[in-house]
Amino acid sequence: MNDRRAEFRALHRGDRPLLLPNAWDHASAAALAARGHPAVGTTSLGVAAAAGLPDGVAATAAETLALARRLTRLPVLLTVDVEGGFSDDAADVAGYVAELAGLGVVGINLEDGRADGTLADVDATAEKIAAIKAVLPDLFVNARTDAWWLGVDDPLPQTLARAQVYRAAGADGIFVPGTVHLATLRVLAERLDVPLNVLFQPGGPGLDELGRAGAARVSTGSLLFRAALGAALATADAVRTGGPTTPAGLPSYAEVQGLVPTGSD
Repeated sequence: MNDRRAEFRALHRGDRPLLLPNAWDHASAAALAARGHPAVGTTSLGVAAAAGLPDGVAATAAETLALARRLTRLPVLLTVDVEGGFSDDAADVAGYVAELAGLGVVGINLEDGRADGTLADVDATAEKIAAIKAVLPDLFVNARTDAWWLGVDDPLPQTLARAQVYRAAGADGIFVPGTVHLATLRVLAERLDVPLNVLFQPGGPGLDELGRAGAARVSTGSLLFRAALGAALATADAVRTGGPTTPAGLPSYAEVQGLVPTGSD
């Protein structure tokens, strides 16, 4: 097994859940790596919005690949959100993920939510997972199922049924965004034989609580990107109105410049 992929896999078996912060560009990923995070993910919303494109409609395959090419130069393990794989063809999805892996990406996040607000066919998603694992058996495939995220009726049995199919296809983890209900997470963790990934929700349970409920990985999703955007808007408003304009923890010019290695493109 590739050493970096094995290292990433081991992070899901620690005493606390792996906190996976999600970056949207080189600066955000480099800053997170500099803060000591051993692994960083990408956020499809942040990547899409930064490029002026919509999220979740398979519009950012090129942008995601280009970003991965930059981020894999950083001293951090990288997992990439590929939405639904940017294709309905399982072979094409596997080929795209192989390009990412060739750059040094150690994992991907593959979702079954569709842009029209429905869940993709479970067998079609499983076929994509199986195609990826056939060529990249040690790449960490995190299968995201969006039953809660999309508000479907009776999401628990749907989630468990889909997770079982994805696991049989080779998924290494199951991501269930949209619920942090601790009793529900316990049921999921007990029924799944792979690491459970949950999405952090502001005002919800903290990292340790989520870990005690069975979460092995906690992602921030688009939260950091939206927080940065919100801080930018608040600062611009403060300049306009004469209010305080120095947010806590504001990096200096030199600190941001230091995130970019000399001679990088």
